[in-house]
Amino acid sequence: MPDPGPGTGAADVPALDAAQLDTYFALIEAVSLLQHSVDQQLRAEGDLSYVQFQLLARLNAARGQLTMTELADGVVYSRAGLTYQAALLEKAGLITRGPSLADDRATLVSITDSGRALLGRVMPGHILVTRRLLLDPLSQDDLHHLGDIMTRVRDHMRAQPPRSAAPRRRRPGPTTR
Repeated sequence: MPDPGPGTGAADVPALDAAQLDTYFALIEAVSLLQHSVDQQLRAEGDLSYVQFQLLARLNAARGQLTMTELADGVVYSRAGLTYQAALLEKAGLITRGPSLADDRATLVSITDSGRALLGRVMPGHILVTRRLLLDPLSQDDLHHLGDIMTRVRDHMRAQPPRSAAPRRRRPGPTTR
């Protein structure tokens, strides 16, 4: 049986063409470069990871409480990872977590005044990095088109069930003989 070639598998999926591959790699590289610079700025100015910044920013924007599930869906992060990050933020006094009175299974999360203050300190640097790396090379027309394209792509991806809705993988139990 002949080798189906690179980019194809058992289902005989056609490879990406050169334009698709170039676009994919440009997007991934741009996102990685931006995220790396943002992460460096957040760590230097606020001792925050990018995920921690996202959590604080989402909580601040919500102007109230969000559930851990809402946060996990919003930042696209694993449940376990989010729980760990939330515990670090809570220990630092930047958020509070507590049970929901409406749903025994839900944990409600709120940003504290200290969390808002830290967000306020790191936001100017975050804006500068974002402008310098992402926005400055774009014209207003480019920005409009990129926004339309990325909104369409994001909405397409978000049409899938949220990761928090996926069933948890069960660890295999002890085997008996």
